[in-house]
Amino acid sequence: MKSQNLMKIFAVVLVLAFAATAFAACTKNPENPANSGTTTAVPGADKPSYTTPLVVAYDQFSEKFSPFFASTSYDQDVQGMTQLGTMTTTRTGAVVMNAIEGEDEAYNGTNYHYTGVADLAVRQTGSLATNDLQTIYTIKMRDDIKFSDGQPANIDDVIFNMYVIIDPYYTGSSTLASIDIVGLQEYMYNNSEIGKVDEAVPGYIADIANKPELQQFVMENIITPILTEELDWVKGSVMANPTGYGLAADVTVNAAFYAFYGLDANYDPNAHTEAEVLAELIKQYGFGEGALKDSAGDGNYVALAKGYANDPTYFDGDVKGRAKLLAANELLASGTGSAVPNVAGFNRIDDYTLEVTTNGYAANAIYQVCSQTITPKHYYGDNSLYNYANNQFGFENRTEEGMKRVASKNNHPMGAGAYTFDKYENGIVYFQANELYYKGAPYIKNIQFKETNSKDKIAALATGDVDVAQDVTGSVDKFKEISGYNKDTNEATGETITSSIVWNLGYGYIGICADNVKVGTNTGSEESKALRKAIATVLSVHREATIASYYGEAAAVIEYPISSTSWAAPQISDAGYSIAFSKDVNGAPIYTSDMTADQKQAAAIAAAKGFLEKAGYVFGADGKIASAPDGAKLSYECVVPAGGSGDHPAWNIITAAAADLMTLGLEIKPKDVSNSNELWNGLEAHTIDMWAAAWGSTIDPDMYQVYHSDSMQGSGSNHYRINDPQLDQLIVAARQSADQTYRRTCYKQCLDIILDWGVEVPTYQRKNLVCFSTERIKIDTLTPDITTYWGWMSDIETLEINK
Repeated sequence: MKSQNLMKIFAVVLVLAFAATAFAACTKNPENPANSGTTTAVPGADKPSYTTPLVVAYDQFSEKFSPFFASTSYDQDVQGMTQLGTMTTTRTGAVVMNAIEGEDEAYNGTNYHYTGVADLAVRQTGSLATNDLQTIYTIKMRDDIKFSDGQPANIDDVIFNMYVIIDPYYTGSSTLASIDIVGLQEYMYNNSEIGKVDEAVPGYIADIANKPELQQFVMENIITPILTEELDWVKGSVMANPTGYGLAADVTVNAAFYAFYGLDANYDPNAHTEAEVLAELIKQYGFGEGALKDSAGDGNYVALAKGYANDPTYFDGDVKGRAKLLAANELLASGTGSAVPNVAGFNRIDDYTLEVTTNGYAANAIYQVCSQTITPKHYYGDNSLYNYANNQFGFENRTEEGMKRVASKNNHPMGAGAYTFDKYENGIVYFQANELYYKGAPYIKNIQFKETNSKDKIAALATGDVDVAQDVTGSVDKFKEISGYNKDTNEATGETITSSIVWNLGYGYIGICADNVKVGTNTGSEESKALRKAIATVLSVHREATIASYYGEAAAVIEYPISSTSWAAPQISDAGYSIAFSKDVNGAPIYTSDMTADQKQAAAIAAAKGFLEKAGYVFGADGKIASAPDGAKLSYECVVPAGGSGDHPAWNIITAAAADLMTLGLEIKPKDVSNSNELWNGLEAHTIDMWAAAWGSTIDPDMYQVYHSDSMQGSGSNHYRINDPQLDQLIVAARQSADQTYRRTCYKQCLDIILDWGVEVPTYQRKNLVCFSTERIKIDTLTPDITTYWGWMSDIETLEINK
């Protein structure tokens, strides 16, 4: 069975893009009378300087501070302090195309002037009618940017960055490789006949017995690490409650581990050490002497996939990706195709200008192509390995070793941003002002990001331990706590604490993994969907009361899995708009307008029973489940990052739903974890049945990375394991259109499919709450008009403090 060791999911937010543009420049236009008396300071000869550190309370870091590999919002913020990006956006999320000279945009009655590092341009050639449409994106950098170590930056650093994130061995979160850039696939697999490579992959995998390189990949990247992790899971979760996993109370670690994965019934695990049992299992799932097959005749990674995920195809994506690389090399050696030394769609115009050509048009491509980090190739790569004319791009491209060297700087970022990274020590990230920052050195010379328990952030702010509390949960209790310190106003802003409250570009949800919560082996069957909808229906009925009691006016329940700040979010006035999971197994409404809360709860339980019966669960005379269908279970676990104290907006939703479903005989076991990294790992390993988290969104609501089936592979973020051809088709269609009305229609259909799969229960849209010390920060130097797209650190170089 698949392990339930909980390794890594986002405690709060997965940031998909724009971290490197967090410090885009903006000043108020001095010609606008509305700016009188409130113009932000501009760096100059007489600028102030503060050596006392600004301390910001943060949640836990994962210590992946690289612009290439940072994934959590907290790690993204760390690397963002040190980096510059080529895209500048405004308070409304609009792209500033002429950022070097700057552009004006009015917001809330004030005109703001936005400047940045690069100008952008978009033009097209050909047409859809003649099937030769191409889109050309131009990035033109400033010529005066220096990295914090004094080295000059130019377009070659951007080119280096792009070749890293499209490398076949890259494992970060960038999805640039999903954009149809001319010649990209041919370059990635180093073969001009990419179509023939794709055709060869199935045969290559089928012949794995004669492919030692593919065998080595499977052993080193699947068999050995998975079994090693599973032994740890057995030693932890299983041994803490062996009877809960169907094992005897006095079972040994070796016997428990072997019970899940052993293929040789005659092997006695209790006669060996843990290390010996692990080595034996690695051998059984291997390819050489001692390799075995299961009862269905499957061996190695296919057999392991069954035990690990109850899905024989679970590792197919990883194996296919490596097989494609190896098959491409093999075909090349045999004379099929020619080597491809570069991406044809990348065109270096001069030292500061790059053109990128894509096939067709994709609405989200500008954000993928033009939002690049200017990463120092001399630091993350090697200048001696860069020669654009000779197709050298600053690292040992298309090799595992080359990518490992890039990743070796994960815990110590460097760039051209407003601050330099000093160290991460005892839960604190230390920064120093970058004296070479292109907008002038920041006034505050030292900043610290300090890991602080979420429940202690406000108290730490009030007592002076921190000066800023980042990402505070805007709950009713938190607002009461804040107003308690502001005795002059009894409000969120007063003499002690100043609060910034804006709608978050993201939303909270409860996720259900289709691979783990299903009937039989088909995750997309009507029975599997019915099982998940049964759970989702009961979860949904508890959202309104729970979110209201937790957040008050600082959040609102949402009905679709998309941020309500997005232009693509369905509106209540739209045709086809409906409350999430409010229809029964026959499609009839579950609720009526005159129902009380208790009546709605009873109706949801009754509807859930109908869904469970459709899924194949059999109920006894007592109204409880007597048996579960094949592939389904009587108990599922739901992981909630509630700090070990139930402090999470979804905690009461899940615990209340668990009590309701238990009346039907279906157990949902909420698990409160205090270390968010524990969730991250589990989500990436797909070892979690259900979880509560939140997505961070991008300006363009592209769904590819989260819901497309391609994103089930590698480091993709399709943690729901939703695999629906119609959904894939709609996601791609929406990407390829410039017509926002058409795209909105496509996305509504996508959202309906996602809800029909029952893999995601949208819960809330919250407001961002960042709290500042009114006493220690000069509040009038905070960037004005903070919005969803414009954070408090956007003008951090001109922030001042009273100490």
